[in-house]
This record gives sequence, C-alpha cells and structure tokens, in this order.
Amino acid sequence: MQMELELRDYIQIINKRKWMIVAIVLVCSMAAGLYSYFMINPTYEASTKIVVNNTSIDKTGTDPGLGDIERDLRMINTYKEIIKTPAIMKEVAEQHPDFNMNADELMNKVMVNSVNNTQVMTLIVKDQSYEKAAKIVNAVSLEFKEQIPTIFNVQNVTVLNLAEYNPEKVYAPVGPNIKLNIAIALIVGLMAAVGVAFMLEYMDDTIKTEADVLRYLDLPTIGQIAKMDHTELEQKTAKNARNIKAGEASHVQIGK
Repeated sequence: MQMELELRDYIQIINKRKWMIVAIVLVCSMAAGLYSYFMINPTYEASTKIVVNNTSIDKTGTDPGLGDIERDLRMINTYKEIIKTPAIMKEVAEQHPDFNMNADELMNKVMVNSVNNTQVMTLIVKDQSYEKAAKIVNAVSLEFKEQIPTIFNVQNVTVLNLAEYNPEKVYAPVGPNIKLNIAIALIVGLMAAVGVAFMLEYMDDTIKTEADVLRYLDLPTIGQIAKMDHTELEQKTAKNARNIKAGEASHVQIGK
C-alpha cells in the first residue's frame, strides 16, 4: 500500500531525530570553524588604482569631449588584457627575482577590475604575505605605466595610488572568512542531517505503534505486549508472587 506523507509526517520525522540533526550540525560547524582558524593560512590583499585619462588635456588644454571619454572607456578593456600578458609580466618577473615567480604565475596572481562607467582600473593581488602582495601589485602597476607608451604610443595612464606597506603596521587578512565558512557549514550540515534523517526513516520498515499498524496494514490493533526491562520484570514477578501467597493465605483462613 503506497502511503503519501503529509506535512505533519515530515515534522514528526524531523522531531523524532532532532538530536541527531543538532549533533551533525554542531559537529560540521565546529569542524569548519576549527579548520578555518587553525589549518587555512590567512590571505592578505593589496591593490592599486590606475586611471586612463585623455591626452588632449595635456596637448591643447581643452576639456575632453564625450567621444574622448567613451574612447578611453573602451580602451580600458584593452588595457586590462595587456596588463596580463608576457609583455608586462615577463619584465616584472625579470626585474624582481625576489618574487620567485614567472610570468605565468604572475598573470594568475594579478586580478584587474574596472569600476563601472569610470576611467579607473583596480589591480588586486592576494598572497599569504601582505608585503609580497603589495610589492607585486606595485611593480606590475609601475611596469604597465612604463610600457604602455611604447605599446600604444600614448601617455594616458596614471597611477592614482600604490599599495601601502609599513613594516610596523599590522594588516588584517581578507581570508579565510571564518564566520562565512561556519555559516556555510551550518547550512550544509543541516541539509545533510535532514537528508540522513529521512533516509533512515525510509530504510526503517519496522512497525512500532498502533498508528503504524493501521497505516501500513489497514487493520485494527487487537492487543499489544508491553516491553519491560530486567528491573521491571523482577518487580512484576515479585509482586505477582506476593499476590499468589496472599491469595493462598486467604484460602487457608477461609478453609479453617
């Protein structure tokens, strides 16, 4: 007989195994927090900003028109691709052997973003050392500014700011985000725990209550056998023995 579960049935299943669900969620959350705090090395982020300005200001002293600004905005996409090419990264790798990185590794290390509808680009580098991240992003930015006039024969790139580095200052890491990892582990653990609870309920084909008999067999319950532990059985046996003795004593008195 195929049975359809109602909402209250789902609630009963969850309530039946609520302590198992709570335990799984707590274990997952604690494991994620401990792993994030003790096992994952902190990650630091350093960034620079580069502006693509209009060259007509320097040559003629006139304000740039809308067409000039749109041209610079289109050039930003080109510049973003040029930054992450061997033409730039190879020079940085050769000039800074202390980075211990080749051009391909630097290309994967540097992220380039553009702010919407602006002429500003942001270069970002993440590393387990803030000092190294700052040095890499500064070196790439300065090298790009130096190389772009040779590549395009223009001088419309200006470095707005370099990444700050002060050996005496303590910089906060950007990762790992322990709170976020714990939140994700909590949600994943809750989903997994509920899934395990329903799987155990699905695999459990035993009949335990009168309601189960009526639901699965569609038959009324005539009687039931109580389950007793060893202590209860001894108490029942002793009580029955006393009752028998008392009954026998009363029969003897009546006989007399």
